[in-house]
Amino acid sequence: MPFPGLPDDFLWGTASAAYQVEGAVAEGGRAPSVWDTFCARPGRVRDEDTGAVAADHYHRYREDVALLRDLGVGAYRFSVSWPRVLPGGRVNAEGLGFYDRLVDELCEAGIAPAATLFHWDTPQELEDAGGWVNRDTAARFAEYAEVVGAKLGDRVRMWMTINEPVVVTLFGYALDVHAPGRALGFDALPVAHHLLLGHGLAARALRAAGCSNIGIASNHGPVWAASESEADRTAAEAYDTLVNWLFADPLLRGRYPAPELAAAMPGPVAEDLKVISEPLDFFGLNYYQPTLIGAAAPDEESAVASAPLPPGLPFAPKPLSGYPTTDFGWPVVPDGLRETIALFTARYGDDLPPIYVTESGCSYHDGDPVAGRVADQARIDYHESHLAALARAVSDGADVRGYFAWSATDNFEWAAGYRERFGLIHVDYETQRRTPKDSYFWYRDVIGRG
Repeated sequence: MPFPGLPDDFLWGTASAAYQVEGAVAEGGRAPSVWDTFCARPGRVRDEDTGAVAADHYHRYREDVALLRDLGVGAYRFSVSWPRVLPGGRVNAEGLGFYDRLVDELCEAGIAPAATLFHWDTPQELEDAGGWVNRDTAARFAEYAEVVGAKLGDRVRMWMTINEPVVVTLFGYALDVHAPGRALGFDALPVAHHLLLGHGLAARALRAAGCSNIGIASNHGPVWAASESEADRTAAEAYDTLVNWLFADPLLRGRYPAPELAAAMPGPVAEDLKVISEPLDFFGLNYYQPTLIGAAAPDEESAVASAPLPPGLPFAPKPLSGYPTTDFGWPVVPDGLRETIALFTARYGDDLPPIYVTESGCSYHDGDPVAGRVADQARIDYHESHLAALARAVSDGADVRGYFAWSATDNFEWAAGYRERFGLIHVDYETQRRTPKDSYFWYRDVIGRG
């Protein structure tokens, strides 16, 4: 029988991202991305780690696909590297050929390819021209989508245009935490608009290339007020608008959640929103944790908090106590996944397409294999509890059709480097040896119930 409460045809998958697993950053005609540049700056990434080798998936993809086949997943979510496919704006046959071979290998293994076009690795040359602050980047993204769609569209079964635009906007451009490492504060708002515009243009380009089943992978979670005070509730509402509805309302309602935000966006906003709200075949939801927000004290103000939009700022995240945490320090709140889906269902009603959980996962410092085994009961508990929360959402009437565990293998965890391990499969970065963890075998058994 399937996992209790989930439908028989539920799609089980795992996920990865190009810069986090591929390596081979200077091979096959690939050009530098913003993450290559960011990693080269001293002190930006823990232990000065880079994605230059990562999990060496570029050379070991056949081994990785064989592990996925044995795991029994129905789909594998991977991302295509923009600078590998279009270095210098020109089609790189060798780079595109890698994904052609990967997709063929997945199909031969009976695994549906689920491709993400952009998982944060903007070509450095485009960043040098302004990156996502520049409207032209959205147009270049659509050209890239057309190239990839024309090559892979006959076999890829799910398309996600952009992964987590909120993270690119806030961490990459507003707060200087991720690549490209800019600290624009609320001057980063055009980035959000151009990412969403790029999504809409890419969705149209994919459909024109004959592709189908097109969505996005967007990160969301509940925002809770730190207290019942009016100041805290107002701050939480403002933050909720900024990190959740700023990125979902334009997609699903064709408008921004506040007139102040719409007025701050560049270009012909009304016309752009028609493109941004191009109908989705599904909504990919990435979920990790809720956020507790309160009104910030004066010494907590930041570049974001000092901006004039939206009303109710400044605000500040507060520690979320009373929950277990991962070794990354993230609170484990499974019911937050159910709550997030309930929020989307209530807000968008019939305008909400079917949902896939396109990422959910946890980092635990598992240690090296002992006698060929990696015991990671905490990761099993994490996924099992989140699947149970998902089943509750389904029983409440939500149309949820799949779950992609983040991640297939251990990988480069952005600014946190290699210390954090999210994978179902352990990677020894010295030897690149793969060792399935206990969670891999647990997930295989769960999938086998279907």
